[in-house]
Amino acid sequence: MKRFVVLGLVLALGSVPAFAGGSCSSSSAKQAANSGDIVATASSAGSFDTLVAAVQAAGLVETLQSDGPYTVFAPTDEAFAKLPEGTVEELLADPDQLRAILLYHVVPGKVMAADVVSLDSATTAQGSDVHIMLADGSVKINDAIVTATDIETSNGVIHVIDTVIIPRG
Repeated sequence: MKRFVVLGLVLALGSVPAFAGGSCSSSSAKQAANSGDIVATASSAGSFDTLVAAVQAAGLVETLQSDGPYTVFAPTDEAFAKLPEGTVEELLADPDQLRAILLYHVVPGKVMAADVVSLDSATTAQGSDVHIMLADGSVKINDAIVTATDIETSNGVIHVIDTVIIPRG
């Protein structure tokens, strides 16, 4: 596996609020995370409704509730809203394509921000690699900016991103 670049720097720079764009404080995000799996944590956050609906439509709820562990790069509702009009509806109507895109947001294993400072990519559950880099003081997963890190769940960790990432063909 190739190495990720400085995802941990985001925490060191202090530039990422937990559940960015949501109403959770860092402590309440940690409390919510400690009480549930990835799906329950995302559901209770209030800023991942589209992601949770997509996970349900793609038949991935059981997978993301299983033991894992998993690392999920979770796009917010605002990230889904940036997609061209009609895209979310098209994806919800095509479970196979939706599943592939969602699995591109999942890395098997629990990868905390502090653990990835020497890596520059990771292989996703979809099978393709995501590229990780530091650009303009922000950590990026492909073209998405990481806005919050290390939201621990009972079966992994969530890192929040501001853009839906699409596998590169």
